[in-house]
Amino acid sequence: MFKALLFALLAVNTGWFVWSGATSKAIDAAAWLTLLALFDVETRLGARPRQRPVHVALGAARLIAAAGVMVASLRYVFEDNVLDALNSVLWIGVVVLLETQVRFAALAARARTIFAAAAALLYGGIAVLAAAWAWRGEWLDAYDALLWLIAFVALELSVFRRNAASPALTPSHRPAEKP
Repeated sequence: MFKALLFALLAVNTGWFVWSGATSKAIDAAAWLTLLALFDVETRLGARPRQRPVHVALGAARLIAAAGVMVASLRYVFEDNVLDALNSVLWIGVVVLLETQVRFAALAARARTIFAAAAALLYGGIAVLAAAWAWRGEWLDAYDALLWLIAFVALELSVFRRNAASPALTPSHRPAEKP
């Protein structure tokens, strides 16, 4: 229910940016919403084998969404929109961190403190940007940043819980390391 509400609110924000004609923000929001949905689908699929067409479709959608993020980020730079450009850099860092945690779960489990610290720095930076937007009276941007922050922190906690609960990643089940 919580996840569905977050997705619905993020979809409304995306629709608002599309309707209001804020091209960079519309591209950005649509791309991130797509990436979040794909990440959710892929983490639920887990290690289950996928049919090739599904795998190719997910990869293509991810590539298109990532291109959208890059286009929006570059537009922010050329528009001299410092807060949005900085926000994009921080979110790209968050995604790299999450992708590493999911694709290299054993590494993430061994270096849990480092991953937690990196996540705290990235999310803290985004929270500072949300506060900056609020301070400037840009309430929609502040609300949007806060909503995305909640969505990704919930996702991050889910990944941490999954990695911590995985028997294959606990110390007693790991293969012995060579001296």
